[in-house]
Amino acid sequence: MTVVSVSMPDELLERLDEFSEDHGYTGRSEVVREAARNLLGEFEDKQLEDRPLIGVVTVLFSYENSTVEERMMNLRHEYEGLVTSNVHNHVGDHYCMELFILEGKLDEISEFVGRVRATKDTITVDYSVIPVDGFTPLSES
Repeated sequence: MTVVSVSMPDELLERLDEFSEDHGYTGRSEVVREAARNLLGEFEDKQLEDRPLIGVVTVLFSYENSTVEERMMNLRHEYEGLVTSNVHNHVGDHYCMELFILEGKLDEISEFVGRVRATKDTITVDYSVIPVDGFTPLSES
């Protein structure tokens, strides 16, 4: 196997090592390999390709970091054809949350999520994707 060097904050490395130990992995490399496979496979669901989708993306970041908030605003404008709604909310004393509602194709949503995840200093990025075709309303069941 090829050896890859990755930079990460000490706190994340400690969490990675704890996770590895707590879940029976042979080491951090095994955890990173599995995480990479999972990340790469997230948007490879062939059943979702070429279908209209709704995506929900939630981003958490520190209130003190205005560069993340500015980046989220820029992404909203850059993807105005994809982002149908956006909510900014304060969470606790130190955090902000951005919630994006998206309507589009899988590749568009994937690109948007990737751009959000690439934003430095986000704490978490979570998302879900739901197809909007082929559903029968409950009243017709």
